[in-house]
Amino acid sequence: MNLNQLELLRVLQETGFNLSKAAERMHVVQSAVSRQLQLFEIELGSPLFERQGKKLVGLTPLGDRIMEEVDLINQAKKNIQLLAEDFLDNRNGTLHIATTHTQAKYLLPVPVQKFRTKYPGIKIYMVQSSPENLINLLHQHQADIAICTEKLADDDKLVVRPCYEWHHIAVIPKDHPLAEGEITLQRLAAQPILTYSPGFTGRSTIEKTFSKAGLELDITLAAADSDVIKTYVRLGLGVGIIAGTSYEPTKDNDLLALNLSHLIPSSTTKIAYLKQLYLPSYCRYFIEELLKEAELKRN
Repeated sequence: MNLNQLELLRVLQETGFNLSKAAERMHVVQSAVSRQLQLFEIELGSPLFERQGKKLVGLTPLGDRIMEEVDLINQAKKNIQLLAEDFLDNRNGTLHIATTHTQAKYLLPVPVQKFRTKYPGIKIYMVQSSPENLINLLHQHQADIAICTEKLADDDKLVVRPCYEWHHIAVIPKDHPLAEGEITLQRLAAQPILTYSPGFTGRSTIEKTFSKAGLELDITLAAADSDVIKTYVRLGLGVGIIAGTSYEPTKDNDLLALNLSHLIPSSTTKIAYLKQLYLPSYCRYFIEELLKEAELKRN
């Protein structure tokens, strides 16, 4: 058993058990990958992968258990590298941030600007995706931290820190019927609704609120991007339900923003990272700046 064989297991999992892609990632020929895997399985006395012919289709129960140990080894290797770089005060490298569009646009700009001033040599790589995929990026070591509202608290392998609470608003044209009178769940449910895609920016909280009241929403358009929702509200397609933080008074003054905090429970944006991950000083600095910015938003 050697580290190259353990690395091969990790790469095979990341490439969907594709031998040719794994060989390409490891800069060797496919026959070498197959041979290393064969030798490893012979040493262990049991197959690690389910096969259909020569094709790998999944992990055996033993393979699945061993992959848990491989993940720990890979994490330890990464931590050793980060520790050394931090000890030497290395100010070169990359901060990988996984987040949603809403957080990237409305929460991150000031912390990113401050980070660039303090750590000009460290590049920032930001990927925007669904909350579920953000968690996968953390586990695959393709992101250092994830920032979003949904899903994070469900994973016990993550450190999850609350960032800030926010509420939903309804956005409508100024001549819309809802511009007059008290806003209620019943009046909202009678309108075509434009809101977030499932899994994004408190969509589950919206659905639970209306379901609890015995109301069914007519969601005619769903998108991950608040700006997309506002665009179609302007075209008269319906009432937008979006995060209050995504309403920009100077840019959106053609729309009315109706506070829904008395109708829909508040949501909490969270910061998460792997429990086993060593956070270098620059990453800790960025998290603290995020929390400071979140505090300003609360006030």
